[in-house]
Amino acid sequence: MRRADAVHLAVMLAAWGLAYVVPFELLVLAYVMLGPLHYTTEISWLHDRSYFLEHRGALALAAIGLGAALIDNASWFGFAMWSALVIAAFLAAARSAAQGVIFLVVALGLTALMYVRWPALAIVGVLLTTVIHVSAFTLIFMGLGAWRARSAAQGWLVVAYLAGIAVILAAPPAAATATPLYGKIAQDYFHTVPLALGALFGVGEIHLDGRLTAFLAFIYTYHYLNWFIKAEVIRWADIPPARWLLVGAVSAASTSLYFYDYALGFSVLLALSLVHVVLEFPLNTLAARQLAEAIGTGAAQLFVPAAAPLRSHRSRNRARAPRRRAR
Repeated sequence: MRRADAVHLAVMLAAWGLAYVVPFELLVLAYVMLGPLHYTTEISWLHDRSYFLEHRGALALAAIGLGAALIDNASWFGFAMWSALVIAAFLAAARSAAQGVIFLVVALGLTALMYVRWPALAIVGVLLTTVIHVSAFTLIFMGLGAWRARSAAQGWLVVAYLAGIAVILAAPPAAATATPLYGKIAQDYFHTVPLALGALFGVGEIHLDGRLTAFLAFIYTYHYLNWFIKAEVIRWADIPPARWLLVGAVSAASTSLYFYDYALGFSVLLALSLVHVVLEFPLNTLAARQLAEAIGTGAAQLFVPAAAPLRSHRSRNRARAPRRRAR
């Protein structure tokens, strides 16, 4: 195992262990203290890469993210987030006009289906900006990185991540908190996640108990830390000093505002978080397409070794056949 992979595993285990010991505290503090620095540095990194868009759609995506932070209606919020994902996928992943038309037809069909099934858009809005963004897209990047590097160690990191989630869900920590205030804050600002999960799985009301809080604390903390340890790999820290000052000032101000007035601070963090989520959608859709293509290629190659000897044998027979007729 390379040193980078060992560090990666150590960071993952640290996040998992803390999620067991202080789930409510970790969820709130990771979101408040690690979140702003992650959002600002990733937006900076995406900006230097034109947000992985060939067209000027980043401004529209950012406007949707900011506007969504002001929407109180869950279904309209979900529609805004879903629209941002569709726009990003269309601009970034469609390779031809025909693909674009097919994609839009499918997207419109799915949108209509979710519209008639009332809770669907609300569920999509909540989960797309939380569990899907923080965990599912992280898994896509981990899987794609392991595939590109042909690294068994990185593949085992994916397995370790999934195993960590499975253990938390199967043997959750207690719901008691060392600091009751953090439990209240977590309930106030993350209560929509259990509501969305309950509606998605049709199991009724789910509470933000020790199991779900530890799960969220783990995936959020690991999501942030995974970004920070990739500084040498994707070079997100290679930015001018003036921009570092801006990034540091915005991050520190966001965290400070939260501790000054956590209701106001959460509103600011929500807006910053949503902007970073929608600006990452083009990269997310590109990575998902590339991973799907890699899986398809790998699946196709499973049949090549068995077919190659047969093709080779037939080729040799065809090559010898003219010589036999000549004699």
